[in-house]
Amino acid sequence: MGLTLELGTPVNTALMLYILYSVQRIIFPPLTKPASIPTEFKAGYSWMPKSHPPSVLFKTYTPKTLEKYDGKDDGRILLAINGTVFDVTAGKNFYGPNGMYGNFAGRDASRGMAKQSFDTEMLTPIDQPLDKLDDLKADEIENMKGWIEHFSNKYIICGKLVENDQA
Repeated sequence: MGLTLELGTPVNTALMLYILYSVQRIIFPPLTKPASIPTEFKAGYSWMPKSHPPSVLFKTYTPKTLEKYDGKDDGRILLAINGTVFDVTAGKNFYGPNGMYGNFAGRDASRGMAKQSFDTEMLTPIDQPLDKLDDLKADEIENMKGWIEHFSNKYIICGKLVENDQA
């Protein structure tokens, strides 16, 4: 009492013809233009922004020039990791003045990201040379690289961080 599939039955023949017709329409779509223009989007796309976001230029920052981008007064929020400056304004709930990582806003967050510590002790004072990160362990460097990859996929890279006297 096994189930066998025969192409000779009318249902199977009809299904096979429909499948072949569908495949043919996918592979060889019609070349003629539609008679009427679709009206689904006459009101516009709902996902379009109200205005174009401001352009972001790639710039060179120093710890002193980066500091003003701390998100206070609803301004842009930038932070640096291992010399790469990210615009994290889109994540202001995390990196803004009241965010859980707000102490990294406008600063070099390399050591904190590497050590998975969000304490202010992880921050190098802005008037001192950049942290060379020489004492980091291999797993801490991997942590930092993971954060760089995460930020690169999520936020805009907008600059590089250099020593205070190099800008």
